[in-house]
Amino acid sequence: MRPADLRAVGEVRQELRQLLSRWAPPGSGELEEVATLLTSELVTNALVHAKGGAVVTATLTDRLRVEVRDFVSRRPEPRAPTTDGTSGRGLMLVRSLADAWGIRSHGVGKSVWFELGGGPA
Repeated sequence: MRPADLRAVGEVRQELRQLLSRWAPPGSGELEEVATLLTSELVTNALVHAKGGAVVTATLTDRLRVEVRDFVSRRPEPRAPTTDGTSGRGLMLVRSLADAWGIRSHGVGKSVWFELGGGPA
C-alpha cells in the first residue's frame, strides 16, 4: 500500500482559512481554529485509512458544514487514544467540539461531516 500524501492536509487547512476569512464575523478566531483542527483530523483519517484519496467540501450558510468523503465503505469508530501513539483522537475531538457531526454512507464510500456556528443543529 502506498503511504498517504499528508501534504494535502496543510493545503486543505489553508483553503478553509481563506474561505472562513470571507465569512466569519469579527472575533470568530476560535471558530476558525476549531474548524481547521476538525477538518485536519478528518482529512488525515481519510488519507491514512482509505485508499484513493478524499474529497473535501465546505459549505457556508449561517453555519459551516465540512464533509470529507472517501471511497471505503468501512465506517470509522471512535476509540480511546493510546498513551504512546498518535491515533484515536480525531473522532473524539470531532464529537466533543462540533455542534453536530455524523457519517453518511454512499454507494461507494462514505462522508464524515461536522457543523459549527449558529448554535446546535
